[in-house]
Amino acid sequence: MPYIGCHVSISGGVEHAPKRAADLGCDAFQIFTANQMQWKASPITYDSQRVFLSEINKYDFQNVISHDSYLVNLGSPDPKKLAMSRNAFIKEIQRSTFLKISYIVFHPGSHMGKGDDYALQTIAESLDYCIEKVPASDTSLLLEITAGQGSNVGYKFEHLRTIINRSQYPSRLGVCFDTCHAFAAGYDIVKEAGYNDTFQQFDDIIGLDRLKVFHLNDSKKPLGSRVDRHHQLGEGFMGLDVFYRLVNDERFANLPMILETPGDEEHYAREIQILKDARK
Repeated sequence: MPYIGCHVSISGGVEHAPKRAADLGCDAFQIFTANQMQWKASPITYDSQRVFLSEINKYDFQNVISHDSYLVNLGSPDPKKLAMSRNAFIKEIQRSTFLKISYIVFHPGSHMGKGDDYALQTIAESLDYCIEKVPASDTSLLLEITAGQGSNVGYKFEHLRTIINRSQYPSRLGVCFDTCHAFAAGYDIVKEAGYNDTFQQFDDIIGLDRLKVFHLNDSKKPLGSRVDRHHQLGEGFMGLDVFYRLVNDERFANLPMILETPGDEEHYAREIQILKDARK
C-alpha cells in the first residue's frame, strides 16, 4: 500500500514536524526545511537534527520529503538570479542531507522569455553544478511536473526526460508526479483510458522507475488550462475516482503520496482518512 501523508509545518523548528504528521495520521510527510519565500535561511542546529531524527524513528516514518523554495529558478537567464538560485538549492541539498531526507522535490524552472530549450539546458547544468558542490550527499532530486503556467517548463514528460538526459548525474534524478499539475498541463488522468495512457506515456518517455513521489491535489481549473490552482480532493474538476485509482494501483504500492490541498490540519486528517479507507 502507498504511504499516504501531507505537507506539514516546521513552525518552531523542524523537530516538531514528525509529531504533527503522526497526529494527522500520516504514513509519510513533506516539509520545507526553511522559509520557502525567503532567500536567507537559518541553519538547522545539531540539537534540532537529533530530535528530528529521534522523532522520525519514534513514529517509524519511512518516507520524508523536502520541497525546495518557490524562489529558486534553476533555468533563469538572469546571471544574478541564477547564481542566487543555485546557491539556495545547494543549501537545500545540504539541509536535507543533514536531516537524512531521501528526496527533494523542486519545480524545474522558468525560461523568462528565452524559450523552453534554453531553460532545459540551464536546469541540467544547474543540477550538475549543485550536485558537484555537495559530493557527499546521496539525496535524490525530484523534478516536479508543472502545470505550464507562464514560462515554466516541466509540463511535458519530454521536458523532464530532456533534463535527466542532459545531466551528468541522471542516477540522482527522479520525478514527482503532481496530479493537479499534470491535469492542468493536459494529461487527462481522470478518465480511465486517459489514466492508463498517461502512465504508459510516462513509462515510455521517462520510465516508471524514476517516479518516486506523488502529490495528490484536485484542480480548481479545467483540463489543459495550464493554470496551477490546487483544490481539495473531490471539490475540483478531477473528482475522487482518480485518487481512489491511484492509491490502489499496484505499480505505486510502495510510493509516498503527499497531499498539498488547501485547508487546515483538520482538513488534512479528513483527506488522509478518505484515502486510507479507499485502499483495498
